[in-house]
This record gives sequence, C-alpha cells and structure tokens, in this order.
Amino acid sequence: MDLKEFLKTNKLKEGQTITFDYCGNSIEGIIIPSKTDLNLKLNSGYNAGFKLNKIKNIKIMSENKNVGKAKTIQITKNPKLPTVTILHTGGTIASRIDYTTGGVYANFDTQDILTMFPELAKIANIESVFVSNMMSEDMSIDDFKKIAIVVSEQIKKETKGIIIGHGTDTLGYSAAALSFQLENCPIPILFVGSQRSSDRGSSDAGMNLICATEFVSKTNFKGIAVCMHNSTNDDDCAILIPTKVKKMHTSRRDAFKPINETPIALVNPKTKEIKWIKEKKEFEKTSGEFKLLNKFEKKVGLIKMHPLITEKEIEFYKKEKYLGLIIEGTGLGHTPIRENDSFIKTIKELIDSGCVVGMTSQCINGRVHPNVYTNLRKLSSIGVIYCEDMLSETALIKLSWLLGNYSKNETKEMLSKNLRGEITNFTKINTFEY
Repeated sequence: MDLKEFLKTNKLKEGQTITFDYCGNSIEGIIIPSKTDLNLKLNSGYNAGFKLNKIKNIKIMSENKNVGKAKTIQITKNPKLPTVTILHTGGTIASRIDYTTGGVYANFDTQDILTMFPELAKIANIESVFVSNMMSEDMSIDDFKKIAIVVSEQIKKETKGIIIGHGTDTLGYSAAALSFQLENCPIPILFVGSQRSSDRGSSDAGMNLICATEFVSKTNFKGIAVCMHNSTNDDDCAILIPTKVKKMHTSRRDAFKPINETPIALVNPKTKEIKWIKEKKEFEKTSGEFKLLNKFEKKVGLIKMHPLITEKEIEFYKKEKYLGLIIEGTGLGHTPIRENDSFIKTIKELIDSGCVVGMTSQCINGRVHPNVYTNLRKLSSIGVIYCEDMLSETALIKLSWLLGNYSKNETKEMLSKNLRGEITNFTKINTFEY
C-alpha cells in the first residue's frame, strides 16, 4: 500500500492531528507532506517519518488548523533614540509554523518583525528594509552582492547601524562575504539568525534581535559581526567575528561558536550590560575611506580530502576551467600522495592550468602548516597556498572575492594574509567558556 492509498483508506489528510501505536510507542503529531512514509510534525517541533506497515490504531484528534497573520502595529518614533535599520532576507528568524502542513515557512514582511518584537521600539527607532524572502540554503553569490549594495545604500542614510536577519545554515558564508565586500565599514552591521521559528516558545529570535539592537545602539563598534545565543540558556548573546564563526550544531540555540577565537563581546538581555571580551578600542576605528568591493568569481570550488578520493575529482576542476579551489585537507593540510606522487602531480596540473589552490584543514581548531612533514612540503613546492587557521568556508568566500576584485598574482599574495580578521597570528588554546 502506498501513502496515497493509506491516507484514503484511513480517511486521513494533511494538516490533521492524529495519534497511533508504533512499535509499542504512542505517537501524536500533525500530518505533513510526504511521498512514501507517513511524516508528522511532532509535539516536540521536529519532523519524523513512520513506516506504513507498522502503524496501528489510528485516531484523528483534530482537523486542519489555519494560521492567521497577526495585525501589524503602528509604532511612533522617539527623537531621543538612535535609528537602527533591520534588513529582511528570510530564514527561520522570519518564519512561523504553518499548521496546515506542520512545516516552517518564511512569509513575514519586515513590519511583522516589529509587530512580533515591540520591545525593539524601546531601544531604537526601527527602519525596515525588505531585501528578499528566502531560506539561506538558496543564497548565492548574487545574493551576497545584493545584500552588500542594500547595506551600502543604508550607510549613506546615516543610520546608527544595521541588523541583517538571515537563515542560520549559510549565515557564516554571508557574514564573511559582506566582511570582504565592505572595506572600512563605518557603522555596526550585525547578522542575526534564529534556530527556532519566531512563534515557538523556545525561539531564540527575540533575544538575538534585542541583544543585537542593544549592541548597535549603545556602542561605537564599526564593522561586521554575528549576534547569536552564547549558551542554551537565555543569559547572554555573543558578538562574534564574522570570518571566524561556524555553525556547530544543527538545532541548539548556541550553535554558533568562534573558532580559534573568542567572542568580541557579550550582551545580557536582562541587565542590558555589554561585556567586552576583546579590546574595545580595536573595534571602534577604521583605517580609511569606506569602499564597496562586491565582485566575485563564480568558478571557485571547495573539496574535502578523504581516503576514497581519486585524481579524477581533482581533474574535474581543470576540465571545467575553475579559477580557484580550496582543498580541505586532513590534519595540518595533507592530501593523498599515491604511488609516484600521482595525486600531487594532478594538483600541479590544475595549478599550471591557471587555478589558484588554497589549503585549509578539516580539523575544527588549529592551523595548517606547509613545513612539518615531507608531503606538506611537496604540496607547497608546487604552489598550494597554505591558509593558516582560516575556516574552509571563509577561505572559499575569500578566494572567490579576491579573484573577482584583484589579479591572479595579487590573489595568490593576499589569500594567506589577514584582511578581515580571518587569520590570527598564532593559534591559542581557546579557554573561553562556550
């Protein structure tokens, strides 16, 4: 029996809340779209699939639920407060549960954020700008450029700062991309996401937005950062360096962690206290005129080394005429060598074809080094550029950006140099309490 027949036989339809026995357990949830198994949105908020032949004693608890859009509220501006601009790009922070399907969808315009979080109006005058309404997995280079253009336009309007609502899955990529595109950024720009949709009781959206608004309003920070929960509790939000941050958990509210770094500061949502972890003065200055450099090269790739990899996977980038490739090596930056150095020779052929090749590590912490082992020296000698302690995701974005804005020789020289906080001078043992 297929799913369509199963639903018809049991008089079931999407959106109904049902219960049934399954392998000795009592299951309850909302039927959501599927093609094979019976999929439910469970009371925990997670989706789960169930084999049809193991489902027994089905009971319909309620019919379809509908979601109505909340009425927007009018907020009067306070001349004593600074103006903060919220850019809306979509993602879970602007999502709510659709009880017709049990799924999460992004369907809020920017005014809805103010309606859901009126506390923001007590901190600053909020201006809303719609950029896009998409889940972050659909973000592309063209979207990076679009965000940068909108941000640069808002900077000219003399806003105190900008908050960018963004889906968490690729938030780190977008934050790094904006960091490279905006040179000498004169105001605070904070990326904010949410691991859980805004209408759930456990949502982190409100606290993240409020802490970001507090930080933007009350500091002289200049540049790009990320503001997310510092722990699973509602104690602090961490302000994080955008080129050194990584999503480390699929669902925890404190998923974003600084890698080989510490937070810039912590913001307490209750006391409104801002505790600086790094030297405050270093983040309150710029070194020159603000510039928008928003060109990217699209033919740049990222490949992970593993025991099953073959030379053909490297050859693909030569065949397709890629201009850049980041290799995520093992340990200190290794690739396979193979008999007669065949793998290294394949990488050399790629470099000789005109492709700039950078090396990062698939280890989370630490840095790569070209001189510790003989095989590392072989890779370095053929032109592989070792990228210190740069994150692979950041290295991918940086290489694409460099090739878009600079010559090949300039790109090779700048890839392993620190431009936006993506590389530290040396890696310390991270003693900061996560």
